[in-house]
Amino acid sequence: MILDLKDLKPAERQNYLQHAIAPRPICFASTIDKDGYVNLSPFSFFNLFSSNPPIVIFSPARRVRDNTTKHSLENVLEVPEVVINIVDYDMVQQTSLTSCEYPKGVDEFLKAGFTSEPATLVKPPMIKESKVKLECKVIEVKTLGTEGGAGNLVIAEVLRMHIDESILNEQKMIDQQKLHHVARLGGDWYCKVDETNLFKVEKPNTQLGIGVDILPESVRHSKILTGNNLGQLANVHEMPVVDPSFTDDKVKNIVQYYSINPDEMEAELHKYAKELLDSGKVKEAWQVLLV
Repeated sequence: MILDLKDLKPAERQNYLQHAIAPRPICFASTIDKDGYVNLSPFSFFNLFSSNPPIVIFSPARRVRDNTTKHSLENVLEVPEVVINIVDYDMVQQTSLTSCEYPKGVDEFLKAGFTSEPATLVKPPMIKESKVKLECKVIEVKTLGTEGGAGNLVIAEVLRMHIDESILNEQKMIDQQKLHHVARLGGDWYCKVDETNLFKVEKPNTQLGIGVDILPESVRHSKILTGNNLGQLANVHEMPVVDPSFTDDKVKNIVQYYSINPDEMEAELHKYAKELLDSGKVKEAWQVLLV
């Protein structure tokens, strides 16, 4: 299916985009107007865009339904400060409740059952239950349009972070396994980050991976190894060579059993290499493939 977005109704366009561009982190924004009324609202058009200076952006879009603007946007235009409370699984249902369109002046802290606590540098309060709070000053609001669905980029500089010690490791850094983020998908769907779905991908830094194009042809065109497997193999910094000290009983059995049929031997070696790669054992997988 091919879609030209200009031909879609605004609601259809929003639906396709929000289902496809996901998961999206949630900016749970606490703002305040010039009269001191606080608003609390979640936004999934949100991310980190710079660490030096520390810049985050969220977008309170105009409502598709009736083209009205949100109280959060009106507030940051009056008082250019915001607290961004990071949402985890322990608070997701209460967070969702604050997305109800309560009239201006209604205290969403009370409606959702959250505890308000004073920030230290900005006027809007923080959510005590959030394990990470970002006190920010708004440096610019960039309007992207005037029709329903148009975003308003709230560009904010993070001044101070508040981090619950329960999610820190021994080095006083955030332990990703302890902070169970939630993120927005399309419609009513969310996802949860926890120990059951976390995985690591080795990240190339100053050293370059050799690239898939450098892999042996038999490996590159394997019918068993996946694209992810090829990416793992290609992320080494130099082409591996046979390690004389490498021993593996399974490799020995494969070689002995399939010695009269090289094609079947290669297939079995690729299957075993795939098992090793799926377990994160790249060096061992390379030795198997070099047989």
